[in-house]
Amino acid sequence: MSSESLPERWSALLHRCGASVDPEPYGRDLLKRWAEPQRRYHATEHLRAVLDHVDALAEHAGDPDTVRLAAWFHDAVYRPDRSENEERSAALAVRALTEAGLSRERVAEVARLVRLTVTHRPEPGDRDGEVLCDADLAVLGGPPEAYAAYAAAVREEYAFVPEEDFRAGRAAILRQLLALPALYRTPTALDRFDAAARANLAAELTRLG
Repeated sequence: MSSESLPERWSALLHRCGASVDPEPYGRDLLKRWAEPQRRYHATEHLRAVLDHVDALAEHAGDPDTVRLAAWFHDAVYRPDRSENEERSAALAVRALTEAGLSRERVAEVARLVRLTVTHRPEPGDRDGEVLCDADLAVLGGPPEAYAAYAAAVREEYAFVPEEDFRAGRAAILRQLLALPALYRTPTALDRFDAAARANLAAELTRLG
């Protein structure tokens, strides 16, 4: 876990990636987005956790800093009642990072990685995609009490959905996750999280009825 603050991590990252402008305003805008009131799980602590997991899995990545950029943007646009959050987040990344002076190739890769979080299905050999998806799904493999807090926060984000409809939709998502060829692709995440994640998902499915 990094001892740096999120603004410090953002500024250092943008400088390493070749930004030609002051990164501070961009980081301020992102952190404002991550702190929006409709968020309960997809909030600043989730961003921090994903960045920490990317750091822990960085050895597997081809370009860890590009994965870190994607982590910053992957839920930058988040409305629980909308289905195009990832696409809008990718578009935001393209606009902001292009304006900040990053290379066209890196910007395109960040956008691709953000869009990958729709399915969490990186192609074999997509090392950066594997790291981002594993970091994003690491919450599933936490201790039971941490998983319960995560599930409760997700329910709060969807408080506008009637209970019966939420249970049906949530159960469908959990079954989709359990049906993935692999929940985790990197050896480190597979070893640390897979067994606990499958137990947590199965237990929640049982609770949902």
